[in-house]
Amino acid sequence: MKKNINFNTLIVFLIISILSLIFVSCSQDPSTLRTYQPPEYIDDGLETGSLEEVNIDQTLIEKAVNDISRGKYKEVHSMLIFKDDKLVVEEYFTGHKYQWDAPSHHGELITWNRDMLHNIASDTKSITSTCIGIAIDKGFIESVNQSIFDYLPEYQHLNTDGKDKISIEHLLTMTSGLEWDEWNASLSSPSNDTIGIWFSDKDPVTFVLERPLIYEPGTNFTYSGGNMTILGEILRNASGMNLDEFSTQYLFEPLGIKSSLWLQFENGVIAADGQLKIKPRDMAKIGVMFLNNGLWNGKQIVSGEWVEKSTISYPGNTKIKIPGTDSGVNGYSYTWWTKEYSLSGKEVNMYYAGGWGGQYIMVFPELDTVVVFTGGNYTSKIKNFGFLEKYILPAVE
Repeated sequence: MKKNINFNTLIVFLIISILSLIFVSCSQDPSTLRTYQPPEYIDDGLETGSLEEVNIDQTLIEKAVNDISRGKYKEVHSMLIFKDDKLVVEEYFTGHKYQWDAPSHHGELITWNRDMLHNIASDTKSITSTCIGIAIDKGFIESVNQSIFDYLPEYQHLNTDGKDKISIEHLLTMTSGLEWDEWNASLSSPSNDTIGIWFSDKDPVTFVLERPLIYEPGTNFTYSGGNMTILGEILRNASGMNLDEFSTQYLFEPLGIKSSLWLQFENGVIAADGQLKIKPRDMAKIGVMFLNNGLWNGKQIVSGEWVEKSTISYPGNTKIKIPGTDSGVNGYSYTWWTKEYSLSGKEVNMYYAGGWGGQYIMVFPELDTVVVFTGGNYTSKIKNFGFLEKYILPAVE
């Protein structure tokens, strides 16, 4: 009996060993591993270079790319790194197109590439904010301190109960005080206000402005796509141009961004809070322009003062935790998030545009670096920040 037990144990051990060897062999199959290739220069305004040129650790970056490729971070669709005036990493992966009414919001499965537009979700807010900054630079809007109703002539009947105290800055910093629920309900459900606005029989601006004022403007952070809807209408009335036209003329064309797609409500109002589609390289251009204090190829696109406002948390907008991400504690400025890291005992600041599913434009002024991600992690936890700390920051350092 004792011999049978030993024999059976030996057989089980051998089977486990063989399976382990097969697993290790498959996971390390050289044919499945990616090796680093510098981005191709395509004369789109971005200079390209190699990791060696900018002193980034190639081994760490290759491991990062292969961990994404193996699905360790679920759906990451692209990763780009720009450092010291050069795009040095540009990687694309397999993943799903966004489709709101599909399981996990996953539509068609594709292999992403640099020529494909990607839904950048709430990164759109940072594009809208940039357009407001440009509108102020060009004199279309006088000041962020103006009441929102200075630019909403068709909605004066909703200027009640102290709502005239809401300024443009309050919309930009998510401190309007208007009731809004975007973080406590599923983005698959119309009970979430940012989804419910699409199902309402009211026009989107009315949908937002009819909300009760539950906080004094400027005193409480409430993440609200509705604020951005109002900003888009303010821009339209101030400039005489819809947001898609304005962004094309004053932001995208100067940056050499040739393709963009804004989502519109049935009445033509632009969805200024999300759903903009652009290419990852074009996301990088926006980050680089901010990294350079609003300059692009020697031309001032938005003022340096506006960039500075976008990098410093608005008073009270600190210690914010974003649901569904591993980002930890964040600050919030003019629609850009802020965060601090420590590398080798030195403080490193980051400000970033962040969007549902894993869309990021991350700017690191002290490191002269911009990192871009796109993704499709709509119903699973987004782990880009752990990834950043494990691979990219040590590689750049």
